[in-house]
Amino acid sequence: VAVMARLLALRLRPLTMQAAALRSLAPRRAWLSTEAAPELPIILRTRKPPRTAARAKELQGAKLQDRREGRRTAVTEALDAAKALARAKFDEAVDMAVHLNVDAKRTDQRVRGMVTLPHGTGKKIVVAVFTKSEEQARLAREAGADLVGLEDLVARVKGGDIPFDRCLATADAMPALAQVARVLGPRGLMPNPKRGTVVKDVGPAVAEAKAGQIEFKADRHGIVHATIGRVSFPTEQLRANFDAAVEAVLAARPVAYRNKAPQSVALSTSMGRGSVPVDPTLL
Repeated sequence: VAVMARLLALRLRPLTMQAAALRSLAPRRAWLSTEAAPELPIILRTRKPPRTAARAKELQGAKLQDRREGRRTAVTEALDAAKALARAKFDEAVDMAVHLNVDAKRTDQRVRGMVTLPHGTGKKIVVAVFTKSEEQARLAREAGADLVGLEDLVARVKGGDIPFDRCLATADAMPALAQVARVLGPRGLMPNPKRGTVVKDVGPAVAEAKAGQIEFKADRHGIVHATIGRVSFPTEQLRANFDAAVEAVLAARPVAYRNKAPQSVALSTSMGRGSVPVDPTLL
């Protein structure tokens, strides 16, 4: 009984203190007079109007517009800050790193693909085309391919001479390329139909590769690294390349992750002092 009484007293203590505070105020009759009326807050509870379908659509559009405007501002400021961190004497590359919320160890959650940047990367891309067909070889040379051939190129690769950045091939050249698969594979140059480097018509493929097409792939930590331009690029061109690259990376994720923001996004230069983060919720 004593314990229960003690607990009841502790529980009623705040009410007792509140009552004492009220007794210390002016008498109730004084409150009714205009001279000593205290300024008490007036709280009115109103019911929210029902949200119609039109109102919900309007709010959704307003939020989307705010996110787009904030994205442009945030990305522009981050690009300017990243360019200010460059310190090398040469024209440094501007890189982006997107940490996706995927498990790269699972085969069904791997992210890879290709995207053509509107303003290119600022680097001269050397394209090699492996083909048996004379017609495809002619089309490749007309499109601007730097190296075209088959047996002679395979012999150069076997000798350790790999003077190209991109490698395209037709289906009839794949048996010959199997001889150098262990050389080109670790460098990410081995043509593969899934990557779009084994083509039927080499002309458009060479044109896209020379125009600034880049390939991206998430590493084992789920991070995608890509070059989006050079420090000498105007900020508007870097932003256009950034938007194109980010949209392609996010679209390449599994369906279950496409409506979620990435964990983090950062911009940096090849020799810059640190990186500049970008708000991932604005993407």
